[in-house]
Amino acid sequence: GLRIRHIRRPGRRLLPMRVRPPLDNRTKVLYHRDMHIHTAPDTITKLAKMADATHFEPAGDSPQTERPQSRRREQYQSRSLAECITNVSTPKGKKPILKSMLTTACERNCNYCPFRAGRARTERITITPDQMAKAFDELARARQVEGMFLSSGIIKGSVTTQDKLLDTVEIVRQKYRYRGYVHLKVMPGAEYDQLYRAMQLADRVSVNLEAPSSERMAALAPKKHFERELLDLLIAAEKIRRDHPHQKLARTVTQFVVGAVGDTDLELLSLSSRLYRQANLARAYYSAFEPVIQTPLENVSATHPKREFRLYQSSFLLRDYLWEVEELPFMQDGNLDLNLDPKRAWADAHLVHAPVEINTAERTQLMRIPGIGPKGADAIIRARAKATIAELNQLRKLGIAAPDQAANYVLLNGKRPPAQLSLL
Repeated sequence: GLRIRHIRRPGRRLLPMRVRPPLDNRTKVLYHRDMHIHTAPDTITKLAKMADATHFEPAGDSPQTERPQSRRREQYQSRSLAECITNVSTPKGKKPILKSMLTTACERNCNYCPFRAGRARTERITITPDQMAKAFDELARARQVEGMFLSSGIIKGSVTTQDKLLDTVEIVRQKYRYRGYVHLKVMPGAEYDQLYRAMQLADRVSVNLEAPSSERMAALAPKKHFERELLDLLIAAEKIRRDHPHQKLARTVTQFVVGAVGDTDLELLSLSSRLYRQANLARAYYSAFEPVIQTPLENVSATHPKREFRLYQSSFLLRDYLWEVEELPFMQDGNLDLNLDPKRAWADAHLVHAPVEINTAERTQLMRIPGIGPKGADAIIRARAKATIAELNQLRKLGIAAPDQAANYVLLNGKRPPAQLSLL
């Protein structure tokens, strides 16, 4: 009762893709809010059980706001379909995204992962590409979701698993004609043409490095090869973009597990900086380590959430403000001070006694000032072409939310401004 059609992928053989026939009258109808969801109830149940599986898989531009407040640390799975849906900030705006996996089974033995092979506490759930695509289509038609983030455990090798991920998105794109946001995971060791196809189908693809070096990877995920299976894919993605300049291809991101195996902020940010420049990386995600019961790292202390926050601040300085790694205020142990904003720490050391003149400084100099980012710097440059900026209140009118943060580091028409804005 299955129809078979073929889809050609660049450089690969024709692969059959199953397409289910129309549902018969015996299929139960499941109601989600006030909308009719015709997907078989077992698929919805599986999705609900998988909901928290992607808890540590950030998908959007504000990852710290994506995580649910309540966590089932022992199960890493839930029972609510609503928990599958996360409000995610994307390049196309804020959207409710379906975040899920094709399977929670995995043959790899990553030492930190709740889905590692042999962990009895994890319920193993699998959804076929057809089932996942159909469930997503009906959720999208019911206006419950406006995008998809799709990952998977690895079964029968990375290439086979990546094919299933690609099949899912191809069904969504081609059978269901979905043209919205898709964020797709690339499995470690995926083939070059699979990466290329993922970049054609998705808006964003993830190649998660997890560790900053081969040595750290050996302690974190001993079955993964840091360079061959992961780092080379990120470099290859940029080559694909260069080789196909006229195609609309997905941007690439990566993720690190922070603090599980002694990695330092210097290691993490040095590699991030390299990838921003050499691989045109869209962003790096940093996930503070949390121990999982029944894993080799279950007795390792959790990483302080503020460390994750400081890494994001520093990463943006490298990516958007064009800082060099050496300019960041590392301590002797190679980590950032959790109590110091890295940009303010640099300004305290360099600008207190050499303030920046707002009316003449170059854009890069303006962005060194606490409280002023790329948009603020551009607004200042436009405004000062018309009139001299002599008061902090003028900066507020230009859209700079907290100009008082800049007071100790700037000159306004040759004069130091008051330390704080007037309350009147």
